[in-house]
Amino acid sequence: MKKRKVPIRMQTASSAICLAALCAALAGCNVGPKYIPPPKTAPPAFKETPAEYKEGDDWTVAQPKDAADRGKWWKIYNDPELDALEDQVNINNQNIKQAFENYMEARALVREARSQYFPTVSIGAAPTYSQTSSNVTSAGNTGVGSSSPTTGTGTGTGTGTGTTTTTTTTTTTGKQSQLYSLDIEASWEPDLWDRVRNTVRSAQYNAQLSAADLENEKLTEQASLAEYFFEIRGQDELQKILDETVEADKKDVESERARYETGVDDQISLVEAQTTLESAESAAINLGIARAQYEHAIAMLIGKPASEFSIPVKPESRTPPAIPPGVPSQLLERRPDIAGAERTMAAANAQIGVADAAFYPALTLSASAGVESSSFKKLLNWSSRFWSAGPSISETVYDGGLRRATVNQYIATYNADLAAYRQTVLTAFQQVEDELASVRILAQQIAHQQAAVDSSQTFLKLEMGRYETGIDPYIDVVTAQTTLLSNQQSLAILQVQYMTSSVQLIQALGGGWDRSQLPSTADVTQKPSRAETTIQH
Repeated sequence: MKKRKVPIRMQTASSAICLAALCAALAGCNVGPKYIPPPKTAPPAFKETPAEYKEGDDWTVAQPKDAADRGKWWKIYNDPELDALEDQVNINNQNIKQAFENYMEARALVREARSQYFPTVSIGAAPTYSQTSSNVTSAGNTGVGSSSPTTGTGTGTGTGTGTTTTTTTTTTTGKQSQLYSLDIEASWEPDLWDRVRNTVRSAQYNAQLSAADLENEKLTEQASLAEYFFEIRGQDELQKILDETVEADKKDVESERARYETGVDDQISLVEAQTTLESAESAAINLGIARAQYEHAIAMLIGKPASEFSIPVKPESRTPPAIPPGVPSQLLERRPDIAGAERTMAAANAQIGVADAAFYPALTLSASAGVESSSFKKLLNWSSRFWSAGPSISETVYDGGLRRATVNQYIATYNADLAAYRQTVLTAFQQVEDELASVRILAQQIAHQQAAVDSSQTFLKLEMGRYETGIDPYIDVVTAQTTLLSNQQSLAILQVQYMTSSVQLIQALGGGWDRSQLPSTADVTQKPSRAETTIQH
């Protein structure tokens, strides 16, 4: 029985169907370890939590609602000037802008990785013109049996007819030719072993890491501004104390000069009064250095030249609001640096899958088709067509241990990232405990320091009475004045530390940020807006 011949087109279609089915079956193979987030272990409570903070409700973690302000933690201080400065930080701070552009770059890398899912198609047109050289010659010998025999007469002793050998030279005239072609080529490597998928996952996790870094940079800059702002307010309060001291000392100098000139007091009392005044004036002048530096630092944070920025003088001492830290387990969700460290682990785990895929063969499907002709008029004729198609499979047989070493490299990277994540968590708990302890201890210290200031004022008042009645010398008054000034300065410094420690506590708690605000993998994959991809000048 004669076998029926299968048409070539049917054979090609059947092969394509079988190959597509094979690709679909192999695409279900998962290569690489499955990512398992690290367990969230935390102590049941913070050790240093002040008792009065446990029931406080002046500050809550921002909830992920579109209508709500996210992370504007500085509003708890109820200072419009601070609010205005913080808003400028979010817009004009160059470090935040740099972190944002790094985030946009990470998002672009996600789309670059996703492009490997799809075939690559290219179109080309290639008109080719050529001419052969006219200086190429070809030489040939014509011998016996030649089609062109020559008869000649000899000049010797005899006469005869014979065949002679001649050489002919042909000069080739240069020829011109042309070839026109128009073709389209396509190639595609199916993601059989999840190499592309794991690459995309790694890029997505890195983009989420970049988003967490952006939030952490915002928190750092915002906290720095708040600290500098309260430092300036503290410097203004110290300036007020010293200015009042200078004015009081000036009155004492005038009083002592009058007493000396009338013979009531000796010169040493006048000299002591003048020395006290000059020391206070020197200290008052020195305060301008720190205030100017804090002011310049704030100008940099809000993206302005230091020469064009100033903050009005406003002496102020205040008590920070209660800041309930919540439970330690919430800290793992509040801190952007912890979220970023966890995303780093996820990206490293995906890279292990990328390295594992190198152990399996690579399949590439390629095809090309087009038209070509030596005559431009015939280029689009049906007879000018050409095409080719076919798969190719390649597998590395020997690489000197490169693939295994690469896998081991990424495993070590993952393990290092796991250790870094755990260290980040430990650091976060340490920072919260540090700031809770600072806030608790400073509150107690300020209460005692306030009592010391009150006692110093009473001491000075009593000593002035004893001095005016002639019981004690003026040096005792100077001692009382110095004690009061020292205690007042210590109280102002402690109050600034109290305010800045509250800022640092909020920063340690994540600044009202929540992990639910981290962009999803879909968010970091979507195409950015036109404004986000415009070159800035």
